[in-house]
Amino acid sequence: MKKISLLFLLISAFAFAQQSALEQKINSIIKGKKATVGISVLGFESNFKYNKNADKKLPMQSVFKFHIAAAVLDFVDKGKLSLDQKILLDKSNLLENTWSPLRDKYPNGSIEVPLSEILEFTVAKSDNNGCDILLKLLGGTQTVQKFMKSKGVKGFQIKYNEEAMHKDWNVQYENYSTTNSAVQTLKKFYDGKLLLKKSTDYLMKVMLSTSTGLNKLVEQLPKNTPVARKTGASGKNNAGLTGAENEIAIVTLPNGKHYAIAVFVSNSMETDAVNCKMISDISKTVWDYFNK
Repeated sequence: MKKISLLFLLISAFAFAQQSALEQKINSIIKGKKATVGISVLGFESNFKYNKNADKKLPMQSVFKFHIAAAVLDFVDKGKLSLDQKILLDKSNLLENTWSPLRDKYPNGSIEVPLSEILEFTVAKSDNNGCDILLKLLGGTQTVQKFMKSKGVKGFQIKYNEEAMHKDWNVQYENYSTTNSAVQTLKKFYDGKLLLKKSTDYLMKVMLSTSTGLNKLVEQLPKNTPVARKTGASGKNNAGLTGAENEIAIVTLPNGKHYAIAVFVSNSMETDAVNCKMISDISKTVWDYFNK
């Protein structure tokens, strides 16, 4: 019995030492930075948890497109929408002066495309016009809020679409999440507690194909690591302030296990390069922790 107790104590001491080392490394990455950095990590199989500023309500920016896509797929699951249904693209929903690979592909509009294409552009390429088309189909942001609340998601609020965020810098702060909420929601999604299996698998595949933010969470991870992710970024205002430089992800480890990570850099006076490097360095530190 004593041997078992001693072994348990040794394992506990080792785990504590490792977590302390992780904490020190992350502190050294964010030390002296003029920014609020929220970080949450959740090991799915191990139930490992790491949190820093994890309950601060920070602006999501385009991270909310994951939540919107989930709400759309809930409508698909319930037969209210179909991924095959055609959506008309025209000048009214292909706004200029916003990030929109969808508009770049169909500059003249006047074409019907399947809902699946709009959803994929919105999540994997972070299309702003696609985002607002999805929200209009749902009946507005309140539908997403209601859906997330019904699934027990806390520390999350969505009030404004992309068009509104482009018109008023301050409204981005009304679309917030805590990083703790973000990783908990990713776990619910992974566990099939948000959507039916077909929709879960589909959205996972879309997130795995994300092409934005290659200098953030995935930058220093081994090539071909499966990372299902969603990025978000505000850019800078006239005072040089970055409202949000964010990313959330589900990472698959070489041993087949998984963890969720959310890093939100908010109200930063650092350069875009420094903000993204913080996210990249934190991601690498967490990866190394899990692969010890």
